Amino acid sequence: MTFDIAPHRHLYPFESHWHEVGGHRMHYVDEGHGDPIVLVHGNPTWSLYFRNLIVGLRNQHRVIAPDHIGCGLSDKPADDHYTYQLERRVADLESLIDHLRLGDNLTFGVHDWGGMIGLTCALRMIDRVKRVIIFNTAAFGLPPSKRLPLRLRIIRNVPPLANVLVRGFNAFSGAATRMACVKPLHKDVRSAYVAPYDSWANRIATLRFVQDIPLRPGDPSYDLVCRTDENLHRLDKLPMLICWGERDFVFDKHFLAEWKRRFPAAPVHAFADAGHYVLEDAGDEILPLVRAFLTQHPIACDSVETVT
Repeated sequence: MTFDIAPHRHLYPFESHWHEVGGHRMHYVDEGHGDPIVLVHGNPTWSLYFRNLIVGLRNQHRVIAPDHIGCGLSDKPADDHYTYQLERRVADLESLIDHLRLGDNLTFGVHDWGGMIGLTCALRMIDRVKRVIIFNTAAFGLPPSKRLPLRLRIIRNVPPLANVLVRGFNAFSGAATRMACVKPLHKDVRSAYVAPYDSWANRIATLRFVQDIPLRPGDPSYDLVCRTDENLHRLDKLPMLICWGERDFVFDKHFLAEWKRRFPAAPVHAFADAGHYVLEDAGDEILPLVRAFLTQHPIACDSVETVT
């Protein structure tokens, strides 16, 4: 069952839509009209992360923000009913985009795990993608100069402890509301972020995302990450905007340097006083940058049909 969104509607004033993927309900926001912008969240957030961007863009664009299965308002099935791995995440996003018949003028905005999911999807429909917006994420393997942080190594590699911490005490989602930001979040925002993850069963995705981090051959998602990494250069002809929180303990200077190396023409806006949740720390500065980027790189708007 999904959680009760009513107490958080003042932060999340969007109509809910649903799409079935593999027998599970995938929730998504679909606001505004115009060329479609697909916003893909990571872990342990949900579409709430993009709320201010959605409000700020929907007057001129059609903004779609799904909740991955196991996250936000989407269903949270057990392991025997859903494979919590990258390939399935990409397939879910492809299914939603096809269901909504979004046309050939797609813009992807990606954060955290949303970078690997969203840009793997983008590469599979590259002729339909026209712009990319990057927020503290990766779509390539761990940079050689970067080691996976200890906290993530423990969650990834020590299942008994991870189960207790993440599924028992909601430590990953709860801690992120403080560790992923430089500016303290309002208590209502912190509450909204953790609300979907209110039980052992409903915290499954926050753990499985970390356990699916591929580091070596043989890891379930390793081959797919390698293919995305090897083909990422195919996006280098597209307009790209990079907005980066410099005080991110995971997606740090090593990841930003890799984005710069691969896409030297992309404008980079780095925020010294912003963390992993860069849209929380620097959202007021980022929104006009995104608007300007979209204006500077206009695309023809196809006639698309809204399907709910």
